[in-house]
Amino acid sequence: MTVDIDHFLAVVDKAVKDADVPVVDLIAVQTRDPFKVLVATILSSRTKDEVTAKASKRLFNKATTPSALAQLSEETIAGLIYPVGFYKTKARHLKKLPNCLEQFSAVVPDTIDELVQLPGVGRKTANLVVSVAFGKPAICVDTHVHRIMNIWKYVATKTPLQTEMTLRKILPERHWIKVNSLLVAFGQSICRPVGPKCDICPLCRICPQQGVVPRKIGGKKKNRGELRFISWNVNGIRAVEKKGFADIIAELNADIIGIQETKAQPDQLSETITNIDGYTSFWHSAERKGYSGVGFYTRLTPLNVEYGLGDVEFDCEGRVITLEFEKFFITNIYFPNAGSELQRLDYKLRFDRSLLEFAKKKELIKPIILCGDFNVAHKEIDLKNPKNNEKNAGFTPEERQWMNTFVEAGFIDTFRMFDQRPEQYTWWSYRFSARKRNIGWRIDYFCVSENGRKGIRDALIKQDVMGSDHCPVELVYYP
Repeated sequence: MTVDIDHFLAVVDKAVKDADVPVVDLIAVQTRDPFKVLVATILSSRTKDEVTAKASKRLFNKATTPSALAQLSEETIAGLIYPVGFYKTKARHLKKLPNCLEQFSAVVPDTIDELVQLPGVGRKTANLVVSVAFGKPAICVDTHVHRIMNIWKYVATKTPLQTEMTLRKILPERHWIKVNSLLVAFGQSICRPVGPKCDICPLCRICPQQGVVPRKIGGKKKNRGELRFISWNVNGIRAVEKKGFADIIAELNADIIGIQETKAQPDQLSETITNIDGYTSFWHSAERKGYSGVGFYTRLTPLNVEYGLGDVEFDCEGRVITLEFEKFFITNIYFPNAGSELQRLDYKLRFDRSLLEFAKKKELIKPIILCGDFNVAHKEIDLKNPKNNEKNAGFTPEERQWMNTFVEAGFIDTFRMFDQRPEQYTWWSYRFSARKRNIGWRIDYFCVSENGRKGIRDALIKQDVMGSDHCPVELVYYP
């Protein structure tokens, strides 16, 4: 099909009219000062817009001109712009900027070829400055523009640079300036790189959807008697509290929620965390402060709560907590990481064996549900770059062999009962925009003993939920 680009962009414009606009556009509303637009654009790279906006404001309170910026030390600049991504590198570039502008009579140039000669300025930044600050035709192509134009089959390119050059030939010039703002907002809200919301996209019926894997819709109305369970490695509960954790828990609306890597003792938790409306919480923390730890929130009253595996070697690290109910056990686990250079691999394998024996004993009594961060990607489909990670923690032959043993013992990987698609991940590194690019691993699981198989109703990954480097996973179960 031939894409009607005028129609597609008009539909997107209407769809994102209430969405947050890129920070450089917000600055442009306040000023067309090329220097401020340039600096804000440099700061915005690999940084959330709200962080960029605050950092820009702090810096502009001290320096609104190249000469004023020249008076600040690199350390001062770094302090003002922290915590933007790569703030030390950006501070170094900004310190050099006034001197580099001297070749252009101390003013920001208005051509792409000149702008890319400045420190920290690539073609994306240069195009943004030319279009936003000077109002000249320019096409800023970031990952969103590159990705969405290929999804629409408007271009067939492999890199953002190729996309820019192709768009310069085929995209009507009237769209050049605005296309970045539109597709960034669209890519952040609807046509996302992970779990795109094709089900609510106004272009769904006419979009070619090249290479797209739509999100799997969860949160369906439960049938009578069904229970919804959530597992989530929060990577520090006090940190995620500042990101709206209590509201996220309320929105997840689960009957039982297991969280891992709390990194806190119970007396370090606020009432906002320990007393979420409708839930009773239970905690098992590591003896070492700021490390490991698991917890449960439950709307159901357990018959019993069991802390640990009964082995001091592992229980001192606060890795396991079990709730017993009339018809099932649910065990929340934060498996050890094998560590850099695999220095804790033997420890992890001992933990693995102990956990399996624990689960087998429970299974003899009633079904057991095991959830948590297993810190292992079982098969090649469960991570982006399997060949490059065969000797790395989480994908070693020894860890994967234990996972084989675990599954062969009758413990069911519930997600793979329902979804065999690749690129379904639960953890992404904070580095290199990995989550945005969906370069991840599936290391968070709900597993159910064979005698509980009939109760498994659905399992999914909730990639929409932010706040940690992991996303939650969900199990719907009928006990």
